[in-house]
Formats: sequence, C-alpha cells, structure tokens
Amino acid sequence: MSKILQFKVTLQHTSPAIWRRFQVRDNKTFYDLHLIIQCVMGWYNSHLHQFVYGKNSLIGDTALDESDGLAEEKEIPLAEFFNMENMRLLYEYDFGDGWIHELVLEKILGDEKGRKFPVCIDGEKKCPPEDCGGLSGFYEMLKILKKKKGREYKEMNEWLGGKYDPDEFNIPEVNKNLKSYKDMDLGLD
Repeated sequence: MSKILQFKVTLQHTSPAIWRRFQVRDNKTFYDLHLIIQCVMGWYNSHLHQFVYGKNSLIGDTALDESDGLAEEKEIPLAEFFNMENMRLLYEYDFGDGWIHELVLEKILGDEKGRKFPVCIDGEKKCPPEDCGGLSGFYEMLKILKKKKGREYKEMNEWLGGKYDPDEFNIPEVNKNLKSYKDMDLGLD
C-alpha cells in the first residue's frame, strides 16, 4: 500500500516567502513530482528543470538534458528516494531565470482510502510570472506595479495580460488544476 508524502516547496530568496504545502502518493515518479510542483507553484512547464541532491547528484529528463550523471526522473518512484522525514533537495526550474526551490519532505503519512491525491493544503503568495527575468526582474516588476501609473506600469500590465496580485493564492483553483496535472506534460521526448 502506498504512503502519502507531505512536502513543502519554497521558492528560494523570496521575501515574503512564496511557498506551497502539498501531499502526493509515494508511488509517483520524480517526473510526476515535477509536474505537481509546476501546478502548485503556478509555472507552465515551458523550461528545463532538474532535482539536485548532495553535491552533484541530479535527477531530470535525460531526453532533454544530456548532462553526465543525470538520473532519469520518469524511472524513479518517490518511495525509492524519500524514506525519512525532513529530507531536502533542490528543484531548479528555468535555468535562464534561475528559479531555485527548496523541497522538504515534512511528513510520511498513511494512505487515506477514498481521498484524492495530489492535493495542495496550504501556501502563500503568487508565483512570479514566467520569463520575468528571475528574482531581480520579479522584484523590479513588483516595484513598477506598485506605482499604479506611468508608461512602465501600463506596459507591464499589458505584458502580464491584466492584473497581477502578488498576494493572491487560491487553493481551490490549484487543487482543481492538480486533478489534471499530467496535462502539463508537453511530450517533448
């Protein structure tokens, strides 16, 4: 019988912190975990990613990244790696913008018959928009949006496609999207 893993993922170097807490079955693969993180954080799975543990140990998509020593994420079930609470690793997304997330296994729980997983149970703040220029671009964007007037503000709102509220986080919407997290698979391999 599978167990339930409860994770907290935090986008590093953000203040206030942008984070999510979610639960997933331990029989899912690291590729599933990647798609779930994309979904809970609000990313769109349009850039390369990898999981990093230890000094130089990597898990990712070997079809897209030919780095030496990269383990294939679609072949590794979470139960094979996550066997102790408080285990940590890094999840890197979009090597250009450089989004680094800390992933912590908070709890290993028994399965609950009839309950659907994955599920997001908590979190704070809206994720930065894709391709905003990393942390420096994100904080510059927030500064421009705070002005609420001027040419830069108008251009930024246009680029964002409307209102961006950095404090917004909608758990019901995230959980609705999690029901079809596998649809984020772009089939790039």
